[in-house]
Amino acid sequence: MKKRLKNIFSRIRLDLGLVPVKIVLLTALVGLCSFIAYNANQKHELTAKTQNKNIYVSYLLEVYDKIKENYWENLSDEQIVDLYVLGSEKLLGQPQALKTKNRDSLEKILTEALKDIDTDQKKKDFTTTLADTVLQNLKPLGRSKLYSQKDETALKNTVNNVNPEVDQYKILGISKEASSSQITDAYTKQSQKWDPKKNSDPQAQKKFEEITKAYQVLFDESNRKLYDTSGVEPTMDYKFISPEIFYIHIKKFSPTTQEELLKVTDKSNLHPDADTLIFDLRDNIGGAIDGLPWFLGPFIGPDQYSYQFFHKGEKQDFKTLAGFLPGLLKFKKTVVLINEGSQSTAEVMAAALKKYNVGVLVGVPTKGWGTVEKVFPLTTKLDPSQKDSVFLVHSLTLRDDGQPIEGRGVDPTINITDPNWQKLLYAYFRYPELADAIKNIWNEKPLQ
Repeated sequence: MKKRLKNIFSRIRLDLGLVPVKIVLLTALVGLCSFIAYNANQKHELTAKTQNKNIYVSYLLEVYDKIKENYWENLSDEQIVDLYVLGSEKLLGQPQALKTKNRDSLEKILTEALKDIDTDQKKKDFTTTLADTVLQNLKPLGRSKLYSQKDETALKNTVNNVNPEVDQYKILGISKEASSSQITDAYTKQSQKWDPKKNSDPQAQKKFEEITKAYQVLFDESNRKLYDTSGVEPTMDYKFISPEIFYIHIKKFSPTTQEELLKVTDKSNLHPDADTLIFDLRDNIGGAIDGLPWFLGPFIGPDQYSYQFFHKGEKQDFKTLAGFLPGLLKFKKTVVLINEGSQSTAEVMAAALKKYNVGVLVGVPTKGWGTVEKVFPLTTKLDPSQKDSVFLVHSLTLRDDGQPIEGRGVDPTINITDPNWQKLLYAYFRYPELADAIKNIWNEKPLQ
């Protein structure tokens, strides 16, 4: 525009000697106004063109592209289009016929379908419902989905083991300035009140578990400091079952789990005779699998092939990125507990420990939840204030025999439902006290 104006005023200066100044200025003004009008018209046409572009179709096609590029399995265009067609038929209640099944034909049928929807809100509802329906019908069913910004925040809190809706101080009925002795006193008083063995209230068990968890978060100085600064709760419990047997229960995996393991294993030095470890992965819901190369290293050593992902027909190997942990080397006898509640990252870890013969897996087969999901943000926005993403199964995890964990789980070395499981364990360790300890722990419900 500046160049155009410069040319106009250059002509004004050249013609001053031949034409009256008023006429020249008037001509220049008319030219300038015409130029501005031309640019305004161009902008209007560009805006109109953008507005005419169907944002709802663009949204659905972007979800299509995310699936095509990032889903764990190689799907053909026809397979993805079929999911869209079936979803549209279910929502609209009428058949959607396509001669060819590709992205272009899908665009046409979606454009036609949206023409018959009369309000923007209904178009938006149709679009988001169809996108979510397509995603949830990808295998494994219900694992992929459409994610709002609220969902993404909740996922982040879950992975980091943060629960903004719970105040552990409030559960114990104490202030944030409470001393260690006040925390213990409050726990003792509350746990006695809600002990399910003494209290017949239907809520007693739940209250007792909440109180116990609050105490575990706050009684340890380092756990309490972490909770106070970032809201992160500890992911593991520990105790001495006897001077020789140390017990660790990991409830989930978060970015702080490796540091917690270091601190917890240091606690085992309180009993120099401790040489037996019960490592409990029961009801572990999984979590941050990205930290597993660091977390497995202390058990199996550095630079070891620890587990694999399966994505679009290819296997990806992961090596450990940390070395042996001195606090674990002292344990000469190790038992790993698993059950049907052990899932995701916990299953991958159990499979790796089994592969490297780190202890004996005791329990029942794990859940068989062997997928790795990733969040892929969408650039197309149906609402300027709303950020949507695709939560998509990106890879499958593989167990120690190279088979997918999904739908299969990880099998224990000794199935605790076998009437002879104690004899089988005795063949490994010849340690009756260990079998008794496992029996007692198995009958206890792990604290979440």
